[in-house]
Amino acid sequence: MKDKFQRFMAGRYGVDELGKYSLYLTIALLIIGLFVRSRFLNGITFILVLVLYFRMFSKNYAQRRKENEIFLKYKNQAVRFFNKEKQMTQDRVKFHIYTCPSCGQKIRIPRGKGKIAITCPKCKTEFIKKS
Repeated sequence: MKDKFQRFMAGRYGVDELGKYSLYLTIALLIIGLFVRSRFLNGITFILVLVLYFRMFSKNYAQRRKENEIFLKYKNQAVRFFNKEKQMTQDRVKFHIYTCPSCGQKIRIPRGKGKIAITCPKCKTEFIKKS
């Protein structure tokens, strides 16, 4: 049986990052569907399963790879955004973050230093703020 499946899958695309994400989304929708009786939700889940199988059994490597690259581009942008926000949230505990009045550069200043003169590293503008 395993040999038959391996021969069937030879030359087919298989599962990639977009496929894994689609699978997780499908499982989440199925679990939500257990509690929320909705034909619309069931229809979306069914369509997602069909797309998942279509991509997995496809022999068009170039198109599937292109779709996966587009998905990874947007996924990486979202991950970078949330990592940046997480880092900024952690920094706010120990630092004040000020914006330069002339160029808009964000400057991180340690808390608890009193009133200090801050020089922007980008445009060399000096301004006074309380840390």
